[in-house]
Order: sequence, then structure tokens, then C-alpha cells
Amino acid sequence: MRTWLGAAVAVVLLFGLTLVSIPGTGQAPAPGPGQPLGAVSPAPEADQTRAAAVSDLLDRRARAMRERDEQAFLATLDPDADPEFVAAQRRLFANLAKVPLAEWSYRLNPDDALDITDLPEEVTGAAAEVWAPGVDLRYALRGGDVTPTQRAMGYLFARQGDRWYLHSDNALDRLGRRTWRGPWDFGPCLVTATAHGIVLSHPGNEPTVKRLAGELDSSVRAVGELWPTRWSERVVLLLPDSPAEMRALVGARDFPVDAVVAVAVADRVDNASREVTGQRVVLSPTGMRALSLSSLRVVLRHEITHLAARADTVDGSPTWLLEGFADYVGYRDSGVTLAEGAPDLMKRVRDEGPPRSLPEDHAFRSSGPELDLAYQESWSLARFVAEEYGEDTLVRLYRTLAGVGAVSARATDSLLRQVLGMDRAALVEGWQGYLAESLE
Repeated sequence: MRTWLGAAVAVVLLFGLTLVSIPGTGQAPAPGPGQPLGAVSPAPEADQTRAAAVSDLLDRRARAMRERDEQAFLATLDPDADPEFVAAQRRLFANLAKVPLAEWSYRLNPDDALDITDLPEEVTGAAAEVWAPGVDLRYALRGGDVTPTQRAMGYLFARQGDRWYLHSDNALDRLGRRTWRGPWDFGPCLVTATAHGIVLSHPGNEPTVKRLAGELDSSVRAVGELWPTRWSERVVLLLPDSPAEMRALVGARDFPVDAVVAVAVADRVDNASREVTGQRVVLSPTGMRALSLSSLRVVLRHEITHLAARADTVDGSPTWLLEGFADYVGYRDSGVTLAEGAPDLMKRVRDEGPPRSLPEDHAFRSSGPELDLAYQESWSLARFVAEEYGEDTLVRLYRTLAGVGAVSARATDSLLRQVLGMDRAALVEGWQGYLAESLE
């Protein structure tokens, strides 16, 4: 069990958050001659006309998707577009047929247009004009999303005569602007709803989906028994068909799909307003089938804990706390002993003595035995705090440390004293004694 669970990690993808949270350091250019400070020059009339036409195109495309009008959807595509692109768009429309969409719309960002003068003619075609503004897809899955999320789309538009069309969704890859790919880009989608969420999968995975749906609601309730802060209690489980799809859904090309059985992701997190959008639990297409029912239950509760606590978790928080707490919730009431759940750790304690320090963040970015050991140490730490000081104290420790993110060692000691009455050195000492006693 632990081999799989030790690889379950949480990833948060904060697309666009850097632009919001980090102030610019450069100075604005001085106003030109005769231009008052702060004045904004109006866009040329041609630019306004182009933006209005493309905005209308996107509105028609979104409406066609929501109303399931395939003819209207395909009519938004460039007649001179690559036939492979048109075929992919036809499949995309069909693949979404059984997905309950609470929202599907597009947001045009004309000021974020790319310079495409260097794109070769075989990419742009023989259009009268091509344009690559910023475009965001805004969507919500009914039964899973309380608030819509949005993802960037690398769209290239082309004008034929006086009409604008969508020409490509991958021509801008070479310029660094890629289209986000959802499950529907990889195959027909099926949705299984439960009281607390949905399982989105592809045909052929019905046995695994049945197991997931059977455990989803009880896992949400189990997390709610311990986590006190209000959250949506809605979960979207994504079950991809391939490693390539899992990497796309996680948003990392080098994501170690062979070593990770499940991962919690989010599109955007605003800790100040406690708004989190696009939360998903992405499951390994092969790892899920290898889990026993008890292991599956632990994995789901672990990942759902990350969803529940995400609004209260600031980036930079100590990983040993985040993963140890999630593992504690996952194993809670499972009957798994420390020796059963942390065999590598207990062997090391027996052979070499207990750890001399708290698990370092870099250990969770490793692989193999080092990664598994880091998870076992973190779980045992959380278990030590809960058994010695109570579960309420463990929750308060999480909310205190995770609520401030990355801080100095001195500040960490101060926060630990507030909750536990001890600094890091004393915490490690108590944890060492706990591990040693567990061997007896």
C-alpha cells in the first residue's frame, strides 16, 4: 500500500497568479509630447472592428457548444484550415456531448496579441489577415464546479473576405502560447455523478469508475469530520486514459506519471478571498487499477484533504506538514499501524536510529525510496502530534504554519511555540522518542 501512497503528491498550478501577486519593478515610460500623464490612446477603428468580429465569433462558438449545435460550431472554423484541425474540432464537439456544462464561454484579450509576422505561410494560410490575441476558455462542470475556472487557449484567427474564423489551435505552440487540453481533447467523455461530485472518465473504465464513485462521498465526509474550515465539498475526479493525457491535465510535460498514483491540482488560488477555481484530482490510469479498496480509500481521502485545505494553504508552506497532514487524514480510522504504513522508516529507525531533523522539501521532489521515506516520516510526524496533543492541535498546527507560507527558521520556531509550546529541536526530539517507543 505504502509504495503507491508514498508517491501521491499535491500540485497546485497557479496560472496567472504571479501576475497578480508580484508587483512590477519597472517604471512606466514617460508620456510622449503633448500626451497628458495617464492618457490612453484609443485603438484604431480597424482594431476595434477586428476585436468585435472575433469576439462575436467566440460567442457563437460558445453558444453552439452549450446548445449542442454542431453545424454552428463547425461554421466558426476557417474553410481553409488544416483538415486535421477541423477533424480534431469535430471530435472535440462529439467528445463533450455527455459532459454537463454549467458554463462554457470565451474571454478575448486583444491587448495580449502575439507578433506573428515570423509564422510561415504554410501555417497562416492564404488568409487576408491573421491575428493571435489572448483567449481564455471559461467553463464549469455541473455537479463539480461551484465557481467557473478559466484556461488559456492558443488560438490563431484568420479573415477571409470580411469574415473572421478560427484557423488553428496549435500554430502558436512555437511561440510559447499553447492551447490547454482537457479530457475531451483525448476521447469521448463520460460523467458519473455522486452527491459530492463527479467522476469524469472515458469509455472502457467502468469498473474503476464504479469503485471511485462508490468511495467519493464517504471520502468527502471523512475529510469533513476533521477539517473545520468551510469548503465547497464538491470534488471532480479525472481518470485519464494515457500518460500523455495525465501530463496534460496536470499541466506538466515532465510529470512522473509512472510514480504518481494521484495528484490534486488547481487553476487559481486566492488565499485572501479564499477563492479556489479548477480544483481537480487527477488519477493515474494504471495506478488506480492496482490499488486495493482500502488503498484507494486512503488515496482519495489524502487528495481530497488537499482540496479542502487549499484556500488556507499559502505557497511555500513546509511540505512535511502538508503531506503529513493529508496522509494522517487518509489513514485515519483505517486501522493501519505505524509499522504497516511506514515500513521503510521503522526499519531505518531500528538499524540507524530515528531521523535527526524534519523532512526537507527537496525530498518530496525526489523519486523512489527517498520520496517514499519522506512521506512516511511526514505521516509519522502528524500522527505523533495527533496522538500526543490531540487532533484539534494537529489541525491548528496545519492552519498556523500553512497559513503563512515560507518563513524563516526563527519564525517557524515561534509559530511552533504558539501551538505546541516547543521549537523545532524539541519537536524533533519528541518525535524521535515516539518512533523509538513504537519499536518496543
